[in-house]
Amino acid sequence: MEGINKSSLQEFFKKTGILWVMVALIIVMSMISPTFFTSRNLINVAKQASITSIIGVGMTFVLITGGIDLSVGSVMALSGTLAASAAVAEKNIPIAIVILIGAGLGTLCGLINGIGVSYVGFPPFIMTLGMMTIARGIPLVYTNGTPVFGLSEAFNTLANSRILGIPTLVYYMVIISVIGYIILSKTVLGRQIYGIGGNEEAARLSGVSVARLKMLVYVFSGFLAGIAGILICSRITSGNGTVAEGYEMNAISAAVIGGVSMTGGSGSVLGMVVGAMILTIIQNSFDIMGVNSFYQDIIKGIIILLAVFLDLRGKKK
Repeated sequence: MEGINKSSLQEFFKKTGILWVMVALIIVMSMISPTFFTSRNLINVAKQASITSIIGVGMTFVLITGGIDLSVGSVMALSGTLAASAAVAEKNIPIAIVILIGAGLGTLCGLINGIGVSYVGFPPFIMTLGMMTIARGIPLVYTNGTPVFGLSEAFNTLANSRILGIPTLVYYMVIISVIGYIILSKTVLGRQIYGIGGNEEAARLSGVSVARLKMLVYVFSGFLAGIAGILICSRITSGNGTVAEGYEMNAISAAVIGGVSMTGGSGSVLGMVVGAMILTIIQNSFDIMGVNSFYQDIIKGIIILLAVFLDLRGKKK
């Protein structure tokens, strides 16, 4: 009985370890700064983590299949900037059409990535790196490098309104994360996605349409990047081809810190969300303490390397 209890306890901490890391960070920062553990700051942390979490859901799906999507930040810029251009108040374009434009562009980029990886045979790193460059250039060419201002009130309120005192961005994050969690953990589709990442050949022999499913995963990632692009441009009330630079690394970092394996086959959406929260708490803590922002990149890089090292070590065991 004692052995069973010990084993169960070890399994519990293995599954929830990243959550305890976040709790420890919150406790430490609450002791260091009295302004950290306030409802205003905690809501701000959740708001700051929301967009990273939204694209992180798509990134989690891609990573679990053994792929990677380096284009999400650029796709956000493309989708958000062109949606913002359509949302200029003088054009009087309905907000539903504007959202459709942004989400549609993101989905199209994801489809191109998926076809390139699944059917043409490009390595995911190369395919999405190419898309990252293309998608970053198109909005800059379209706007001639000039930010788009004068957006409609309906567009600006998408990411800047509140419901019961909580930013709508947090609601979007929760809804999309729950959908991602249900798909991965409660459906046949989710089991097939894990199967592809665990052993692609075995999944194929068991009847899984590997190419089609991998393509759909990239489409989903592109769709969420399109949604996130709309939200980030709404949040800053302008469209700009330079927005969301580095967000692909934020999404990858959040996923890896949250326990998603870079080699595929394991991980969860909830772990990724906790990873995004940890990154945001670190950034927020540095801001409160007045630490130079350049140190944040160093710390983030160290955390990523440590998380990947622990993942690889665990797989070897």
